[in-house]
Amino acid sequence: MGRFEIILWDVDQTLLDFNKSQEYALRYSFEQFGQKADETVISLYSDINNSYWKRYELGEITKEYLLTGRFATLFEQMGMRNMDAKEFQPVYQKALGSVFYFRDDSKELCRKLKGRVRQYALTNGVTSTQKNKLRLSGLDQILDGIFISEEIGYPKPERRYFEKCFQQIPDFIKEKALMVGDSLSSDMQGGNNAGVSCCWYNPEGMENHTELKIDYEIRNLWEVEELL
Repeated sequence: MGRFEIILWDVDQTLLDFNKSQEYALRYSFEQFGQKADETVISLYSDINNSYWKRYELGEITKEYLLTGRFATLFEQMGMRNMDAKEFQPVYQKALGSVFYFRDDSKELCRKLKGRVRQYALTNGVTSTQKNKLRLSGLDQILDGIFISEEIGYPKPERRYFEKCFQQIPDFIKEKALMVGDSLSSDMQGGNNAGVSCCWYNPEGMENHTELKIDYEIRNLWEVEELL
């Protein structure tokens, strides 16, 4: 047997290009409300959204607060007093789950690895959005399981999230599992918390200013094949 028998894949910005889906959903949703999302709006929203997700990962806010709060903050900072975050959120969320873009031809990679290793998706995303994207992309037919934090009851990077995932994976052995993801605060921190090997997907070559234990660092997802 190989070094690893189980791959724990992050979804957004790892298997799938979340940024592209986010830009599409923002532009589409703003159009539905008679507005336009230009590069300034998209960039500002991205920063606000990331800050809200970091707070969620730390347990500072609930998922419900995150979903509407990020838009309330955006509209406030943009001076859009006629925009309602509670009305905007479901339109955006549905649009976000209606499109997908693979990173590094990830579907073909997962298909090639199927049968050689077991593969699971671990994600903090909204349940309806993630399930729809994974269904439309066909990844749900290739992966051996999908673990969404809303259904698990805890978010990445909490150790309890990973423990509940591990309980649902047959014959799970920590030493044979590899967490692969782009986020230091969610995926790599979570892998550290859970005691599994970590592979940081870092295509942009960003610097790691944390003290996290990173076992492997890759620029392209296909490099995972060499680690097995």
